[in-house]
Amino acid sequence: MPDEILRDLGEIGVLGLYVDERYGGQGLSQTGYARVFETIGEIDATLAIVLGVHQSIGFKGISIFGTDEQKERWLPDLAIGKKLAAFALTEPEAGSDAYELKSRAVQQPDGSWVLNGEKRYIGNGSRADVITTFARCEIDGEDKHIALILEKGMEGLEVGERYDTMGLRGNDLRRLYFKDVKVPAENVLGEPGQGFRVAMQILNNGRIGLGTGSVGAAKQLMDMTIEHVTERRQFGQPLADFELVQDKIGWMVSYLFGLESMTYMTCGLVDAGVPDYSLESAICKVSGTEFLWYAANRSLQLAGGQGYLRSEPWEKIVRDIRIFPIFEGANDVLRAFIALGGIKPVGEKLEGLGDIGLGDPVGSIGVLVDYVADRAKREVRPDKVTKAHDELDSHAAAVADQVKQLASLTEKLLREHGKGVTYKQFQQKRLADAVADIFAQISVLSRATAIFDDQGVEPSGQERYIADTFCSRAAHRVESNFRQIESNDDERMEAIAKLAYKRGSYGYALFQD
Repeated sequence: MPDEILRDLGEIGVLGLYVDERYGGQGLSQTGYARVFETIGEIDATLAIVLGVHQSIGFKGISIFGTDEQKERWLPDLAIGKKLAAFALTEPEAGSDAYELKSRAVQQPDGSWVLNGEKRYIGNGSRADVITTFARCEIDGEDKHIALILEKGMEGLEVGERYDTMGLRGNDLRRLYFKDVKVPAENVLGEPGQGFRVAMQILNNGRIGLGTGSVGAAKQLMDMTIEHVTERRQFGQPLADFELVQDKIGWMVSYLFGLESMTYMTCGLVDAGVPDYSLESAICKVSGTEFLWYAANRSLQLAGGQGYLRSEPWEKIVRDIRIFPIFEGANDVLRAFIALGGIKPVGEKLEGLGDIGLGDPVGSIGVLVDYVADRAKREVRPDKVTKAHDELDSHAAAVADQVKQLASLTEKLLREHGKGVTYKQFQQKRLADAVADIFAQISVLSRATAIFDDQGVEPSGQERYIADTFCSRAAHRVESNFRQIESNDDERMEAIAKLAYKRGSYGYALFQD
């Protein structure tokens, strides 16, 4: 991406959306940032990622954990694009398992730290002037993590060759090498020993950005697809008139409505000052990136041979977004995080399950996702919508029933497997997907309720129709996952996979040579 584009974006304030106005930024809320980022996602995925690396994760740690001196030192230049930021966590032996970093920082007598190690897949790698990175360290005889702020030009900081990637080719993706890099004490971000917590908090923010960016990219795909199917004629009529085309378009519109609802509901939680939104941000990232991938493939399918041409936009979109379910937390790993993060409070609260009020679905979702007590009464919209409109009672009742079943099945899994549930990934996936669909339904009910209260039910007919459709389909998916928790062929799938590992190949010959 040309430097002049970044300079121009800096001049209009796009590189400092999060930064407080006193440091030269726009001072936007999470919702405000998401709205801008959604628009950027509609324009180009590479642009969204470069800007997201810079501010969603690159200097976000300085904004959250930085001292006043650190903010004053770095944020003004970062906000206007005079400097660019990067986030360096991933290592050759520590990808999804980011806790097991091998890079190490050793404190010196003068309070500085000497850093050695290697990072890979670092966006803005050679262009970044400020890099937030992480390493192991020793604190009071214990092995901990530390977050450090590096600057371009530090002795021992080396940049490797650029990766040749499938997509996002405008993103400067590099390896970084740390060879006895001396980091001043004033460049420690947060408290020494708290580096892993710093990294996870930053990634929570980045995952929301990926969710809202996916909303924007999906809207671009919707516009392209609708234009194509309404103009393209086959068998004497527009493609738009065929039921299988309508099925794809209807699915994309209704699911996008749900995704948009839950991403902005999560933004509302952040703006309301909720301290922990890790599960919600993970749900938005998983749901958003997977929907975008499937939507892109369905859109390309409807474009036919035209969509396969490199001269058309579908080819670049599909290449660019394929990485989305992989980075900032691989989706399979995040599903385990969602499930296990929810199972823990159930284990702690088994004795109180009968006391949960199922009349309030926004509150009772907390059985699995730790909304109980500290989360149950969150006000997620400015108008404080916490219960569904009367016209949506049937969906609210269905959600309440789903939550009740979720509590029962989660308790059953805990009693059956105990701590061994951490290894039951088949079941974790089902729990996580059920939680995501329940959260999405609650978000849609909240959105629809706000619209009904503002406009009335009759003028909101289209929104009601989409809300009905989304919630009905999501409820069916939840019920399907519940059934599979109790009746499945997991052991067979596990056995088939292990046989394939043992053979090292497919191994079932149809013909004998």
